[in-house]
Amino acid sequence: MNVYDLVIKNGTLVIPERQQIITANLGITGDKIAIITNDDIRGLKEIDAMNKIVSPGFVDVHGHIDGHLEVGKLAAVQGITTTVGGNCGLGHSNLREFFDAQQAGFIINQAQLVGHSFSLREEVGIENPYSAADDIQIKEMSHRIERAFNEGAIGLSFGIEYAPGSSYKEIMELSSIAARYGRIIPIHTNVDNPNSLKSLEDAIAIAKVTGAHVLISHFVYQYGTGVMEKALELVDKARQDGLKISVDSGMYTSFATHIGSAIYDKSYMKKMGWTVTDLVVASGKYRGRRMDEKLYKEVRENYRNESAICFTGVEAEIYEALRKDYVMVSTDIGPSLSGSTKDGHPQNAGTFPRFFRKMVRERKELTLLDAVRKCTLLPADTFGFDKKGRLSEGCDADIVIFDIDNIRDNAWFPNEGEPDAKPDGIEYVIVSGKIIVEKGSLAEDILPGKVIMAKD
Repeated sequence: MNVYDLVIKNGTLVIPERQQIITANLGITGDKIAIITNDDIRGLKEIDAMNKIVSPGFVDVHGHIDGHLEVGKLAAVQGITTTVGGNCGLGHSNLREFFDAQQAGFIINQAQLVGHSFSLREEVGIENPYSAADDIQIKEMSHRIERAFNEGAIGLSFGIEYAPGSSYKEIMELSSIAARYGRIIPIHTNVDNPNSLKSLEDAIAIAKVTGAHVLISHFVYQYGTGVMEKALELVDKARQDGLKISVDSGMYTSFATHIGSAIYDKSYMKKMGWTVTDLVVASGKYRGRRMDEKLYKEVRENYRNESAICFTGVEAEIYEALRKDYVMVSTDIGPSLSGSTKDGHPQNAGTFPRFFRKMVRERKELTLLDAVRKCTLLPADTFGFDKKGRLSEGCDADIVIFDIDNIRDNAWFPNEGEPDAKPDGIEYVIVSGKIIVEKGSLAEDILPGKVIMAKD
């Protein structure tokens, strides 16, 4: 009898690529799934998954982990085995050094985007987010994007809301390069009014003009303001017209970003209908404090890189978005300036457990199979990860074992509790055949995660 490196016995296997839920045993050799069978099999280590769900590891398409280990650990304990970093225009443009550093190992797998709206624009000398790039700067950014794609960048990210001066020419010329390389374009759209969908129409136009595959980022943060139904209708129409449009969305309406960003300019906040009292400081000296005019002025002048959470949005629109079969689950996870996981947003530790608790167990909005697909196969296929998001022989042994009856997010906003509180019900997380979470506890000094580079 073969002895496998790791065997998972008696589990309820959710196999999204075959749309099946079966009870079976699973054997792992090295970093691959070697066998799925009803036969009794033996392993050097065995896990009894009786009455537990065995799923492909969750693929988080929108994060900002970017090699930050402590944040990667928060992803791991909620079942994430692969993260896509460099979103919102923040990705490195020179990825060779990053990839080389990560080859030594990370807790989960990482793919990276090249970022336009901060990284590239700053590197070509654009300091004012309200300024457009000139022709020379566009040409230089084009060279840097091509270099990043050749180094393995999985796509090009825009954070147009953070660089509202980005011109049509600038965006379209750079997007055309991504289209030529067959790389995806995740976009943090530039919402200039909570009742307007022009920013969504502009993003869809990128796909129409260039033929690129466009991914609208954290949809509920952008359009969960009372316009979700109309926003989804626009996406539906674009997809029916044959455009390559994808969507990711999270489990919260209240978003976080750095205090000094253009989003928290008084003029922008007025357009969006926010006041300073809608903001809570999420990191640093004033963590957990709700802002007033005095504190707003203080942090904007002296602590511009700290994080703040804006309490906004319509909760019901979270679920409206995630009911759509093409919408993927995402966290928007990221580090704080201090490096402390206690500084930040509950999305960092709670998103995926919250999704299964709310959407499957409590609200019964989705079947278990449909929910698993949104977290695994759908994002893997969107990004071309052909060995991930699946439970089939020969696929990567990235697996999460969880208890659907007890899965629960325990993370809170920093003015209410601990943003980094571990969830309940995530029993085991396996990356490349190695156990990184066992009985809910994070393993020490195990770094099996790999860099995922785009294929030519």
